[in-house]
Amino acid sequence: MTAAMERHARALWLAAVLLVLGGVFAATRLPVSLFPHIDFPRVVVSIDAGERDPAQMAAQITRPIEIALRGVPGVSHLRSTTSRGSAEVALDFPWSQDMVAATLATQAALATALPDLPQGTRFDVRRSDPTIFPVLGIALTSRSLDQNALRQIAELQVRPALSSVDGVAAVDVLGGSPRELAVDVDPARAQAVGLSLDAIVTALGKANDVRGVGRLEDRHRLYLVLAESRLTSAADLAALPVKAGQTGGAGLVTLGQIATVHPAVEPQFTRVTSGGRDAVLVNIRQALTGDTVTVVSDVDARLHSLGLPPSVTVTPFYDQSELVTGAANAVRDAILLGAVLAGVVLLLFLRSVRLTLMTALMLPAVLASTCLVLFALGMGFNMMTLGGMAAAVGLVVDDAVVMLEHVMRRLQEGSRDVSVAAAEMAKPLYGSTAATMIVFTPLAFVSGVTGGFFKALALTMVAALGLSLLFARFLLPLIAARFVRPRDIEAADRAGPMLARLERWNGHASDRALARPALFTALLGVGLALIGYAAWNHVPSGFMPATDEGGFILDYKAQSGAALSDTDRLLRQVERIITATPEVASYSRRTGVQLGGGLTEADEGDYFIRLKGGSRRPIEEVMADVRGQVEAKIPGLEIETAQLMEDLIGDLTAVPQPIEVKLFGDDPAALAGAAKRVGEAIGKINGVVEVVDGLRVAGDALTVKVNPAAAVQQGFDPDAVATQLEALIGGAQATSVRLGEQLVAVRVRAPADLRARADDIARLPLTAPDGHRVSVGQIATVSVTAGQTQLTRENLAPFIGVTARLEGLDLGSGVRAVQQTVAGLHLPPSIRVDYGGLYAQQKQSFADLTAVFVAALLLLALLLTLLFERLVWTIAAVATVLLSAAAVLGGLWLTRIELNISALMGLTMVVGMVGELVIFFLAELPDEGAVDVPTLREAGAKRLRPILMSALIAILTLAPLALGFSRGAGLQQPLATAIIFGLTAAVPLVLLFLPALIAVLERGPFRRRAAAARKEFA
Repeated sequence: MTAAMERHARALWLAAVLLVLGGVFAATRLPVSLFPHIDFPRVVVSIDAGERDPAQMAAQITRPIEIALRGVPGVSHLRSTTSRGSAEVALDFPWSQDMVAATLATQAALATALPDLPQGTRFDVRRSDPTIFPVLGIALTSRSLDQNALRQIAELQVRPALSSVDGVAAVDVLGGSPRELAVDVDPARAQAVGLSLDAIVTALGKANDVRGVGRLEDRHRLYLVLAESRLTSAADLAALPVKAGQTGGAGLVTLGQIATVHPAVEPQFTRVTSGGRDAVLVNIRQALTGDTVTVVSDVDARLHSLGLPPSVTVTPFYDQSELVTGAANAVRDAILLGAVLAGVVLLLFLRSVRLTLMTALMLPAVLASTCLVLFALGMGFNMMTLGGMAAAVGLVVDDAVVMLEHVMRRLQEGSRDVSVAAAEMAKPLYGSTAATMIVFTPLAFVSGVTGGFFKALALTMVAALGLSLLFARFLLPLIAARFVRPRDIEAADRAGPMLARLERWNGHASDRALARPALFTALLGVGLALIGYAAWNHVPSGFMPATDEGGFILDYKAQSGAALSDTDRLLRQVERIITATPEVASYSRRTGVQLGGGLTEADEGDYFIRLKGGSRRPIEEVMADVRGQVEAKIPGLEIETAQLMEDLIGDLTAVPQPIEVKLFGDDPAALAGAAKRVGEAIGKINGVVEVVDGLRVAGDALTVKVNPAAAVQQGFDPDAVATQLEALIGGAQATSVRLGEQLVAVRVRAPADLRARADDIARLPLTAPDGHRVSVGQIATVSVTAGQTQLTRENLAPFIGVTARLEGLDLGSGVRAVQQTVAGLHLPPSIRVDYGGLYAQQKQSFADLTAVFVAALLLLALLLTLLFERLVWTIAAVATVLLSAAAVLGGLWLTRIELNISALMGLTMVVGMVGELVIFFLAELPDEGAVDVPTLREAGAKRLRPILMSALIAILTLAPLALGFSRGAGLQQPLATAIIFGLTAAVPLVLLFLPALIAVLERGPFRRRAAAARKEFA
């Protein structure tokens, strides 16, 4: 191998240069996003069936659709919510499911069920993925233009321009209303000429028609023959002749004689504002593989080139690129600062600028080459890949340090052949790299959010470590042979006094540990094990690590059935609180709709509140302050607060709330009573906030109960009454008029003054088949039906979900308190209790990562046995790793950092990193024969410098992330903290505990049995 390296030195140099240049090129082409691309296995079906009460909707539409969807191949879980005339069904699939095929199968099942559903039922099928939330949200406001004019600008100018930006999946417009032409029919005039609203609707539909009727050739030309009767304006509608009455001799009247035709807007029961003014919001959603930073930059440039009217103000209310850039900058700064600190360590131990520069050049070369691997795998820069690079910095530098340290030691001993010294380090270098890489192997079998997120981190680290191994083994010896000078060896000798002091301290500690190794290992092992056990039972636990996203969602729910104007008055008070909060930069509000879509009534909606950058209070403190003020000053308004990414992950997996108590039962009254009791009880738990008992009331209804006998006497049937009422109140869309590129609906309805109040319903005029006029009150009774509750089902079983969030309380402690409280209520036996929310995701993720940790430990044991063929050493090494893991738990407990999926991933990585230090130590021991105390002491002295350097470099490179100086560092902080505590404990454990335990096991009965087994095998 050594001779081959010397023969192919130029090829190795060229390969390294090409790798680095390719990596630099790839880095400029990699997309930048917040998270890696994950195919979330969820499909959501939105159903619209006009105006129906929830019970009728559930029986006629939701339940048949649920039964049809339950048969879609692969469906593992199904959940539905039914409201007035609308419903939403969420289908969950296994994480390995092909979601394109699953979406198509869902659409096919719905198409099969559609003929059996009531006429007019419509559905929309969409995959749940991160693009349901925008990467950029802008608000259009104006002091001179109304909301409908702003809507026209958004539809005709902004949307077409932004839709063509590369990487934009969709542009959604919220606020304002689509324009239409209203035909307000005077019932008295219409009845006088024998016309009903149905007849007017039919006449309008037939009068506005353009139809191709064939083709004709004449005089060398081919003509398309069009039969055209096109209406193009309100004047055309008013002048339209309508036949008066049904008899053959009936005359004609124009539509303008019996109705008022005027521009209007489509009836909407929503409200959208920004900064306290009516607004139109434009949400830009990114394609799954888009580059967030580039998309936002290109959209911003396109907006500036549009030439919008001067009176229109464009205000961004959400910009995900700020979070992406902040997080990327945090990791970048951590890498740079860590590299500088690593350089300080190298200078401290090697005292040579030349050697430090050699090592420093390894880092950018390996990271650039890693970018080439990411490019080849179709990945990009995100929090996980960048975090993997940051975590790999110390290990990359460590490979170089270990190789250079060994070479320098051999040169100090008088050897002059660098390649031979490098060859001596090949086995421990391969083994140490493998020890770190194998811990990621079990992640390939992990699904769910954990697998989706950390597979990207694992692939990045494996690529970086593999490339680092190649550079350290094959390129660094060539660099050292060419550039190391005698004065570098002399400089390394100048570090002798400092190393001598360290060696004396280590020698004294080693002498004491090895003097009575059994006692030492027992005391240290039991002590750390007890610390780990206590920490496991007391460390706070969570799901996703908390980070400051620079903005948050405030969901609200006013009194059920409240009028839009009343809800708006309450929300104006909320906006005064938001405006008075000094950290707020801007905000937007949606009433009747939500930022991420979903089933929404007119009395609910959300705010997105964007905070200022720079120095300010932590976002959790701002959220608590706003929530406290709203609860104190605006009673009757239910609110929930959450950061957008937390809300997004929750929506993509199940529900966004950390706590969900699911109550199942067949008795609606008992179920509602149990939900109310549970909501009241858990609301009294300290730290449990924003409790929602799940009894969502869609609002009141005006019920027109037709008297069949009276209706038949007047010539009506119930369907005819409902049809005419629908046209009078909601209006009937008769046709559409093309104005430019837009189709504008023509709506026929009664004048507003006839349908302004609930009392007017009974006085509305109906036209009988023979033309006489009847009021609604003559054939029906009108009454108010209160409290139409939304209906929820899970896997076809009725249930109510009681949800809550946490403040100042970790997820594990909060759920335990809730479970104890619910158990103390002694609910009826007919009520079954289950727990969902983010807690269910946490349970699954913790189970997966625990399995990964155990598998990584077993793979490390296999690797150590394969490398050294000493079972005693393997047992001692595994015990050392486990005690390092106990130290990690103790460190998390000490710092009050939650044990979440990031911290658990760090704990798993500690297995590989500590295993690497163990391999370097064991490589100094003789392959054959017994290992005595002097040999162990000598191995510790020789490995002191590289182990200290390796641990210090890894700790210092991760310190910036662990300290969380930047806003975007929160996602990686638990991982970095776990690794730091693990490596801090690993240094004394590897140098003292490991040799002491080997000494105990080598001279015990276990050693004799192992030796006999080897002899017999030989």
